[in-house]
Amino acid sequence: MPTSRTGRPPVQRAGRRPVARVSRDNPVRRLFIRARKAWDRPLTAYYLILGGSLLITVLGLVMVYSASQITALQLSLPGSYFFRKQFLAALIGGVLMLAASRMPVKLHRALAYPILAGAVFLMALVQVPGIGVAVNGNQNWISLGGSFQIQPSEFGKLALVLWGADLLARKQDKRLLTQWKHMLVPLVPVAFMLLGLIMLGGDMGTAIILTAILFGLLWLAGAPTRLFVGVLSIAVAIGFTLIKTSPNRMSRLACIGATEPGPHDTCWQAVHGIYALASGGLFGSGLGASVEKWGQLPEAHTDFIFAITGEELGLAGTLSVLALFAALGYAGIRVAGRTEDPFVRYAAGGVTTWITAQAVINIGAVLGLLPIAGVPLPLFSYGGSALLPTMFAIGLLIAFARDDPAARAALAMRQPRFGRRRGAVRESARAGGPRRWNTMRRRASAARSSGER
Repeated sequence: MPTSRTGRPPVQRAGRRPVARVSRDNPVRRLFIRARKAWDRPLTAYYLILGGSLLITVLGLVMVYSASQITALQLSLPGSYFFRKQFLAALIGGVLMLAASRMPVKLHRALAYPILAGAVFLMALVQVPGIGVAVNGNQNWISLGGSFQIQPSEFGKLALVLWGADLLARKQDKRLLTQWKHMLVPLVPVAFMLLGLIMLGGDMGTAIILTAILFGLLWLAGAPTRLFVGVLSIAVAIGFTLIKTSPNRMSRLACIGATEPGPHDTCWQAVHGIYALASGGLFGSGLGASVEKWGQLPEAHTDFIFAITGEELGLAGTLSVLALFAALGYAGIRVAGRTEDPFVRYAAGGVTTWITAQAVINIGAVLGLLPIAGVPLPLFSYGGSALLPTMFAIGLLIAFARDDPAARAALAMRQPRFGRRRGAVRESARAGGPRRWNTMRRRASAARSSGER
């Protein structure tokens, strides 16, 4: 038996098993790995927020034009009347979104108190006789002259998000959030003041969204379970009392899951929304070919535009809208979860709670799973008062996503394409300075030649 130099018998090594290369050769596995790497990139949240919000807005403009034509003609107005107003609001909202996305975080915090004061003033002004305007039984509007109106309660959502985030961030810096009184005061009293001003006009749907924003801020602040449950119990008791004392709200609650209009057609809107979704099929009847919008479905271009989308674009269209809102919600949660700035975390979480809660309530009412609350689908339904603050809030999320250190580094490494920066790169190249992409190429080739992989 052969021996080694030390005189000991050689160690018998076990033969290596062949490495299975199924995972690398599997195309599904490779696709999953690439998708996961792309999902974890620093700019993923930025692109999801920007692209998702723009797609929802553009698709909403198309559906507003399709769903509002018959309503406009019935009112002796041009068929594109509501579309033109929504398009103008989208242009103004785009400017607001761009401005908000370029503002520094300090300026956002500085705007919190002025926006809150302006929203409270306008919401109180709604209750002044001769100034406030009632629409569908709710007095929550102010006429701006002609056919233009504004709903101040929509700006109350943005005010609560910014002011609440700034308040909680300052208290966290001072380490005061460990005391329950500092967590609740003055956040909860101010939120209840806004809720009271909204409920004076009878707008239960907007009050529910504002309550969801309040709970979202408390949850992000780390409210203990008993405190959270206590505030939730008070809100549920108040809401139950308001619903119980209103026959209109009780009738809406009774229409959950209804398949027939019922006596006196109390569930007419809910049932015809289901009819619209059911007749759409897989790919819909075609854009503009809805039947329910011909006077059968009330508020076809506002609260029930999702039903018209299902009828004209089918299941594929409605799932696309749901996927866009899911991507937007995920991106907002990602921005809130990866930041070290407490204000950014609270503001991003508040905006995400606002948009996702409103989308769930609107879509749930159209599907017959929730009572009809009268809230529009964010960025999608007709209504400039709802579109403007929502697009400003999207600009906040874009600014927060850009402010992430990894995202800033990734944006700085991108090749400049417009303006003086491109000219500066060219001048640097002519002067003998290395171009950015050439420098990266030389680094990569040097790494490969040195044996690195």
